[in-house]
Amino acid sequence: MRGCRLLTLALAGLLSVPAMAATPWPGPTKAPAKAPLAQKDQTKALLQFQKDLASVLALRTESEPLLGAALLARPLTNPPEVLSYHALLERASRNADAGPQVTWARLADCEAKAGNCPNTEALDALEKQAPDNAAVWLLKLGVDEHNGASDAVRADLARAAGAKLYDDYLGASLKALANSVSQLPPPADTFNPLQGAGAAGVQMVIVFGLASGQPLPGFQATAKYCEENKTDAGVTADCLKLAKVLEWGSSPLGRSLGLHLRETLSPDSSDQQSAKNARLNLIWQMQRFAQLNVQAQGDKATAQKLLALARSGGTEMSVILASLRAYGIPPEAPAGWEPAKVEK
Repeated sequence: MRGCRLLTLALAGLLSVPAMAATPWPGPTKAPAKAPLAQKDQTKALLQFQKDLASVLALRTESEPLLGAALLARPLTNPPEVLSYHALLERASRNADAGPQVTWARLADCEAKAGNCPNTEALDALEKQAPDNAAVWLLKLGVDEHNGASDAVRADLARAAGAKLYDDYLGASLKALANSVSQLPPPADTFNPLQGAGAAGVQMVIVFGLASGQPLPGFQATAKYCEENKTDAGVTADCLKLAKVLEWGSSPLGRSLGLHLRETLSPDSSDQQSAKNARLNLIWQMQRFAQLNVQAQGDKATAQKLLALARSGGTEMSVILASLRAYGIPPEAPAGWEPAKVEK
């Protein structure tokens, strides 16, 4: 199963620009390793469980359960047409309650091998549906940079810098999945009985794992463009404006980029230090959240708590901070704490 990008960041230790790629997470600490055949059987059982959940949710007509069904069905091999990622999202998008979160999920309705990702129709729709969302323009920036359209990249940066917010809708995906996985109880063959979290642990892994597979904007392309054009006062001004939008956005990845831009481009040394301190706190938050995810694999109460927070809605960042508050973990790193000292 695809790993959780939240924990990829946390366990990487430093949220540097090179670490912003959607590197698959190897997974949390597990019970004693199973034999390859047993692991294969469990994976097969998990996929069947996801198919069963998607089949139940496909009977619904509201956009959120259909979004959840689509995310559950996406990893399936040759599902029935009615359970395909494309068909479920098409149905979700036709609902009056469908928002940009459904359109964002449609970005992944494409074939990477065919070179048509992200879905251009979905990207065009997002530009009209969410023009004040910096995530949309950073996604377009990544596409234009890949295509060598330098003038378009500059225009995309300006639109992102002038946006009112940043939201890549991962929080909406978490909510849709967290509400979806409770429709059926996980079969016994989907989890290791030696793991204390049991069924709740399976649900948590599905929710956070599948949500992490959502499309990401062009963070690296943005960082590269700002760095390579830092002698251009206009570009630097837009990059610093964008940094403020990202710092208050929905994503720890986006926040990391915003802090990086402020730390490296701000002409004010005190502002640079402020960004550096905030970045240290972000790393602390992500490492503590990673520990909660690991803890949830062996503790039913923790798994249920994280699922409840995901169901409550909000953004990816708000779910992380709410999780820390729930366990009395301060959002600021202790004095003298260093990222290299990953606690176990």
